[in-house]
Amino acid sequence: MGAGKTSVGQALARDLGWRFEDLDQRIERREGRKIAEIFRKSGEAAFRRAEQEALRELLDELRNGSPKVIALGGGAFIHESNSKLIRAVKIPTVFLDAEVDELWRRCTQESASFGVERPLLAALDDFRTLYEKRRPYYLTAALRHETAGKAVEEIAAELIQVLGLEAALDNQGETE
Repeated sequence: MGAGKTSVGQALARDLGWRFEDLDQRIERREGRKIAEIFRKSGEAAFRRAEQEALRELLDELRNGSPKVIALGGGAFIHESNSKLIRAVKIPTVFLDAEVDELWRRCTQESASFGVERPLLAALDDFRTLYEKRRPYYLTAALRHETAGKAVEEIAAELIQVLGLEAALDNQGETE
């Protein structure tokens, strides 16, 4: 939470001329309700089932369609069944990272500014514990990229370079 998955993902997709897909938004469309409501009314286990179904669907589309930048929710990557699905597609994965205090600041600022409800955002100590628990799983991504103190466009440009996607920029007209 707060690493910039959605904002960086959207900028990266825009720069590459690719489509952007946020897994959480897909889940909300499929379920007809917000993530927070799923957690509140059905529990985390129900959310994780919906998440896996949506991820499977999304990855099937990716295999058969045009390139996309995909933002996974913070918990998607830590479940082995999801990790297997992601590895099977053989797509590059990126862990956008920052210090816990920076992530917390971004999340609380977003919640206050835009009324974004985050079910797992309770107290800083809980947030830190969750981050530390998940971080080893995130580090299994193909790339870890530091986001602290950087603008969204700067991060997107760095990812294009690090992932060797400059050729996609040259072929933008062909992918649109």
